[in-house]
Amino acid sequence: MKVAFFGGSFNPPHVGHVLAASYALSIGFDRVLAVVVKDHAFGKPLVAFEHRARMTELAFTPLPDVEVSRVEAQLPTPNYTLLTLRAVIAAHPDWQLRLLVGSDVMREVDRWHSFDEVAKLAPLFLLDRAGHDAAGRSILPEISSTQIRDCLAAPSAEAEAWLSRHVPASVLDYLRTHGLYAKSASA
Repeated sequence: MKVAFFGGSFNPPHVGHVLAASYALSIGFDRVLAVVVKDHAFGKPLVAFEHRARMTELAFTPLPDVEVSRVEAQLPTPNYTLLTLRAVIAAHPDWQLRLLVGSDVMREVDRWHSFDEVAKLAPLFLLDRAGHDAAGRSILPEISSTQIRDCLAAPSAEAEAWLSRHVPASVLDYLRTHGLYAKSASA
């Protein structure tokens, strides 16, 4: 089975994530495994793992061939993509993995733990992302989870309109219900 390993903090997930998975499925991957990271390897602050995992499940609900994985919750910390890949390969030795990443990730690979080994276990499947050395071939919109968090922290009519175009409705409802990323919210 040809599987795209799509790891991320999903802090929160957005339409760019959904489009990336949809694209991978439409060009021949049998499944996308969306792996929610437990702790960010570079120390970026994240809301609670369970919130991010649930929002990721909500975001990918329309795509039945996307499986949201919480495997990192069972792995020791600190964890790295290499260790997560090894765990997935051990559980599914018949899967042919490719690492699904946006072009923005390429500027950080020198910081990854054993990136060369990661790329051997799951060769890169790179998606061009607007604003990130995409050489004019963008297939993913210029959107980031940081933009979403900023809009939620400083609500306005403009921010609300932007959020409604860039965040799956089910995720936006979850964000509001739980008050995530609002100025006074705590993780």
